[in-house]
Amino acid sequence: MGNSQTTTVAVVGATSHIAKGLIYHFCKNSSYTLYLFARSPKQVKAFLKTIACADSAVSVSGLSDFKAGKYDIIINCIGIGQPKRLDEDMPLLFRLTETYDNAILDYLEAHPDTLYINMSSGAVYGTDFLNPVSEETSACIDVNSLVQKDFYMITKIYSEAKHRALPGFNIVDIRIFAYFSRFINLESGYFIADIISCVKKGTTFVTGPGSMARDYIHPRDLFSFIERCLKIHRINSAFDLYSLKPATKFEILDFFKKAYGLDYVIDDKLDFPTATGNKKDYYSLSRRAGAIGYYPGFTSLDGIMEESRMILGDMFTVNKGAQRT
Repeated sequence: MGNSQTTTVAVVGATSHIAKGLIYHFCKNSSYTLYLFARSPKQVKAFLKTIACADSAVSVSGLSDFKAGKYDIIINCIGIGQPKRLDEDMPLLFRLTETYDNAILDYLEAHPDTLYINMSSGAVYGTDFLNPVSEETSACIDVNSLVQKDFYMITKIYSEAKHRALPGFNIVDIRIFAYFSRFINLESGYFIADIISCVKKGTTFVTGPGSMARDYIHPRDLFSFIERCLKIHRINSAFDLYSLKPATKFEILDFFKKAYGLDYVIDDKLDFPTATGNKKDYYSLSRRAGAIGYYPGFTSLDGIMEESRMILGDMFTVNKGAQRT
């Protein structure tokens, strides 16, 4: 298991989409020793085999074993990251977020030199994103009429507020607005997951007429930001993460049509509400991350092209059917 020269990294919630991308990049660098914690260690071990990650640099355990180790950095990927699951069990999000965030904060009490990286969300800014957010954007909560779409935002704000209330600890909240990698669960209900599912099945993707924009962070850019935080180490702040350029819905659809033969149609009557609110232009104009040396290397479309190629290769589908999303 590594040596005294390596940086020890604990990933809590190691089966999540974001965690898998980080694990993949950590495993490619011999200067890191990984401790992975998940509800299902068996799933993590199976994943490690798919990326040919050397057992000598990785330890896999259940979530209850987390407190026993000594780590230079803890990355918290716990949560319900799939829209379908959020719709089904939103109350679970409160318990999961609070339980594991508090466990990590308890760990920091005993190990104050450890850096804590928490995967937060652009949802801290609110539930309706008709325009991109900026440094001046304020979140607004109608406390007398709370509805389901407020809950996800509240959990993220609460966690970030706790972290800022502990300035003596090294804690970074990374606000992810959109993320895509080759490790995505195609049944998750995400926009790109549904597109790729249609390509693989040869079915038609049906969408509404409205546009939207997303800032998909390339896995390597996320990894490079975490390495920047590791280098600084003494830091307690929150940062909006961004790519070189967001992508619109129809730019993404046209890419998959040209590259993989995606058949998509526009249904003027189609409108799907989401559990976390209306996200027309879901990205940030804040560039505070640049102040600590973060410079993204990829646009959103760059990441979509590269990562989707790892899933689809050079396939070209011709079967026709119908799938609504």
